[in-house]
Amino acid sequence: MNNLLFPHARQAIQLKRRRLNRRTRKTTIKTIYAITSLPADQATLTQLATLIRGHWIIEALHHIRDVPLAEDASQLRTSNAPRAMATWRNLTIGALRLVGVHGIAAALRRNTRYPQRPLAFLGLT
Repeated sequence: MNNLLFPHARQAIQLKRRRLNRRTRKTTIKTIYAITSLPADQATLTQLATLIRGHWIIEALHHIRDVPLAEDASQLRTSNAPRAMATWRNLTIGALRLVGVHGIAAALRRNTRYPQRPLAFLGLT
């Protein structure tokens, strides 16, 4: 393993993901690869799968912040404004999830049309 570009790599992982498109009923298979510095005796396949799932939970949050909430398009770049807006975005996502919303983008569209709805969600009306 000393010839790798990742000198601390101890394991390489190949993961195949199967996804069923419910509308078309077609299954797609995507192969991804990962490396870790954890040796095999310190990280079983089950533990590695848990770590990978944990990583994708974080990526899912970033996707929600970027796509429906357009975080990457924000032009706020100075002082505490970017951090404050990230906090507001996280608060929005968290509040929607607390009331059982699964489709964040659709909920944002509905709440944009009716400004009193977010207050009702939070029990402030």
